[in-house]
Amino acid sequence: MRTIEAEHPADTSAGTRITPEAIQSYLDGLAAKGRGTGTVQNYTNKLLTFYEELPADKRVTRGALEDWRRTLLERGYSPNTVNTYLTAVNGLLAHMDRRDLQLVDRLELQPEVQPELTRAEYLRLLGAARVLDRERTYLLVKLFVLTGLRVGEVPRVTVAAVESGRMKAAGPGGKTGYRSIPTCLREELQNYLRRTGVSAGQVFVTRNGRPMRRTQISMEIRALSQTARVAEEKCNPRCLRKLYQATQAEIDRSVRLLAEQAWDRMMEDEQLTVGWDAEKGVRAV
Repeated sequence: MRTIEAEHPADTSAGTRITPEAIQSYLDGLAAKGRGTGTVQNYTNKLLTFYEELPADKRVTRGALEDWRRTLLERGYSPNTVNTYLTAVNGLLAHMDRRDLQLVDRLELQPEVQPELTRAEYLRLLGAARVLDRERTYLLVKLFVLTGLRVGEVPRVTVAAVESGRMKAAGPGGKTGYRSIPTCLREELQNYLRRTGVSAGQVFVTRNGRPMRRTQISMEIRALSQTARVAEEKCNPRCLRKLYQATQAEIDRSVRLLAEQAWDRMMEDEQLTVGWDAEKGVRAV
């Protein structure tokens, strides 16, 4: 695979211009090296985000990645997520033979203390979305809490998935599996699709028909904070997904408790029926 060279190799201070062709060449190289489809898609999403946020001339100069990293952190991205974005961009720059523009120092990862969103606060978020007449945001909030999807999996919510009642989602060990769409949410999504006229492709798109970006999704949910009277740091896809996980864990504990109680009752009944009577002693042979 031919390396895409910088436009001005002699004048490194001018930086280099990123092009869609350079990005595609890098991604093709990853695939040729045996990188999995999921990895290549992950890099694709991150590089397209980077490309869209470049200045109009699409040029990267020294210090640009440091500024971009600061911007991502200010948006609330975790250090781990920011590191993954920079890994993708650094790889692209190496492919373009512009290692001088890389930002190689990684952010130190700190244990994240994720605030807990309660079920009552979740319901207030839904109520706020209804009061503000923001149906799309209402559906997104409900989607994360009822299905446990990650924000990066929202593009998998397609018209076909809504029609079938299930969608692709990350399973154990990173393997792709399927997750059911609860009936109540599915019916609301179908009504939403009818009203918006979306008949194919992704469900959550902008007015121009383009897929919603992660930052836009997060901003829409955060905008409900004041009306819902919920702390802003709780109004994000991660906290909503965490509520799904906590709810599922509580249900699992309840089911296990009921199973243990049923097992104990069954053993007690059997003991009363055929248990050995210690008072009669051991029968002689």
